[in-house]
Amino acid sequence: MTDPLEFADVPTQIGTFRIAYQGSTVRVVDLLEQGREQTGTPIGAVRRKPPFPAASPPRQLQEYFRGERTRFELEVDPDTASEFDRKVWRMLRSVPPGSTISYSELARRSGHPGSARAVGGAMARNPIPIVIPCHRVVGTEGSITGFGLGLWRKRWLLDLEGAWPIRSRSAEGPRHRSQRTLDEVEVVDSRPGRRA
Repeated sequence: MTDPLEFADVPTQIGTFRIAYQGSTVRVVDLLEQGREQTGTPIGAVRRKPPFPAASPPRQLQEYFRGERTRFELEVDPDTASEFDRKVWRMLRSVPPGSTISYSELARRSGHPGSARAVGGAMARNPIPIVIPCHRVVGTEGSITGFGLGLWRKRWLLDLEGAWPIRSRSAEGPRHRSQRTLDEVEVVDSRPGRRA
């Protein structure tokens, strides 16, 4: 028997997310802005209300935002995506929480060196943010750029994962010259007479 296609609304500190899923496979994660969907719930999906079953996609999303989970144990299957997008998203899912990667490095690791702009397009088309962690992709010098849910939410998510301020030893080390790193903050604050 096939699992039903379901959706659930998960309130978080940065807005309410609607997650559409079938069993442990996520189809859409959509930020509801003023009660309106951005992407749209798949046709035929049935609403699931809390409490959510253990290990279900909405429960895992709740646990992530509570700081109880860093990795999702879920599959993803967006309704539409090119093979290029799917390849980039698969590679992106291997970037661990607390780390970042640049668009150019993600392009290189995906087998498409020199395609940083195309990778940016794949991030913009991502219908499953958070689970496919496009918030971990930063500019070449570590700058916070390009996030459809708003740059403040990108910073918030990186902070939740321990990657903001961007660590100098993140997956893709370069950073913007004015960006303080956690390493620098810890060194400054540990000097005698300094208060954290």
